[in-house]
Amino acid sequence: MAIKKKLSKTDKKHAYDQKLCRFLDEYSRVLIAQVDNVGSTQLAAVRRGIRGESEILMGKNTLIRRCIKVHAEATGNEKIRAIIPLLQGNVGLIFTKADLKEVREEVAKYKVGAPARVGLVAPIDVVVPPGNTGLDPSQTSFFQVLNIPTKINKGTVEIVSRVDLIKKGDKVGSSEAALLAKLGIRPFSYGLVITNVYDDGSVFSPEVLDLTDEDLMEKFASGVSMVASLSLAVSYPTMAAAPHMFLNGYKNVLAVAVETDYSYPHADQIKEYLKDPSKFAAAAPAAAVPSGGAAAAPEEEKEESDGESDGEGMGLSLFDD
Repeated sequence: MAIKKKLSKTDKKHAYDQKLCRFLDEYSRVLIAQVDNVGSTQLAAVRRGIRGESEILMGKNTLIRRCIKVHAEATGNEKIRAIIPLLQGNVGLIFTKADLKEVREEVAKYKVGAPARVGLVAPIDVVVPPGNTGLDPSQTSFFQVLNIPTKINKGTVEIVSRVDLIKKGDKVGSSEAALLAKLGIRPFSYGLVITNVYDDGSVFSPEVLDLTDEDLMEKFASGVSMVASLSLAVSYPTMAAAPHMFLNGYKNVLAVAVETDYSYPHADQIKEYLKDPSKFAAAAPAAAVPSGGAAAAPEEEKEESDGESDGEGMGLSLFDD
């Protein structure tokens, strides 16, 4: 049976360097993920979940930085240097060819509940809801130490009202950790958190992946509006401001023509309207006539005339004796 030779520290670094360089050549998209409080079992589950079009690479930040610098100099691909400033804290690299948003959503599925350990900084507010704890009355003094109002109900301790136990950003104390353990509450959940996205030289926040086409159109329209406003304010012609500039210029020409003897066809028409406003009213669309209204009046007149002729034919009159 052959015994596998154990690699030296130098050989391991060389193998890691080759692996990282291969990933940098093969993939142009990288998700930088924070891996605080993520265990090896959880990380292995994420690897299986994204296997096929994505690869996860963990390692020391100093080693990764050095490998990237050397590879950038050797290949001339200076764009990958943008990854170096992102290597802060306990992070890993997810190299992918798949859709970035889909990969992030897949990674987010692998979150595991965790107990509140002493000294841990709370990532969220921890609240203990009111209700029966299932603990025997001998535990009452423990709740009194934390100023948690309780009562004895059917031989067990019951929390009377909601308790804001730990605030986000505060460190978990020994008493809080012990209480949550007694109640069986695992308040925190940990997983890979995407902090930055690298896409072929560009670096941006993962929130950008949530933008829809409607959001992009709205932001683009807002930008065009700002460019147009600034261009009009400083009288600098741009494509965004050109329609407004032409319109404002035409208004000025028309105003000069109206106040002077200068004439052209459209200005003459405006002058006629100003001299005789009734012409403007005549040019406006006629008011809508109710359906059947025009025909109703002649019909009524016809009926009246028919009635008069009928009365005369019968020899009847209001003034007859």
